[in-house]
Amino acid sequence: MLASASPRRRQLLERAGLDHRVFDAGFEDDLLRLSEPTTPALRVAALAWAKAVAARDRLAGEAALETGEAILAADTLCEVDGRVLGKPRDAADATCMLGSLAGREHRTMTAICLLDPVRPRRLLWVEMARVRVGPLGDEAIRNYVSSQAWRGKAGGYSFDERLAAGWPISCEGDPEVVLGLPTASVARRARELADEARR
Repeated sequence: MLASASPRRRQLLERAGLDHRVFDAGFEDDLLRLSEPTTPALRVAALAWAKAVAARDRLAGEAALETGEAILAADTLCEVDGRVLGKPRDAADATCMLGSLAGREHRTMTAICLLDPVRPRRLLWVEMARVRVGPLGDEAIRNYVSSQAWRGKAGGYSFDERLAAGWPISCEGDPEVVLGLPTASVARRARELADEARR
């Protein structure tokens, strides 16, 4: 079960041929409070874990989980010069984020949590890719921000959409990490969880 309202994550699972149901646990990222200092990788992992737990807790009283069904949750953050970029709050925040990414390299991290709510057992890991964004003029950023396409996207952009639009953007690593869900590793880890449950 995918514990996410993200249409992109649903699309990635469908494209990979991975069967799933969707359940939005309604977890808000702002609810998470971590002691300082923490690293971007620890923060994104904590968010994925918190989303999985929120889904488990909401489903517990409903007997809604099928036998052997795991909960899948994920979260994505960008990091540039030690600064963590999540989803922009508003247009001004999106403009600032894109300006900070233009003409440089940044890291994108996606944390994934697979949670077996019955045993209980979890698999929690973080994958990273490096993204290089070439120079972007102020007009290009303004036009993009006015399109509202930045909403709900870590760092304020979607890699494949910006690549198709002709932005000077490239990725070192798995592009699905940047898109929010590396399905190959999800499939592999899901098999591990299922195999362990059968033992």
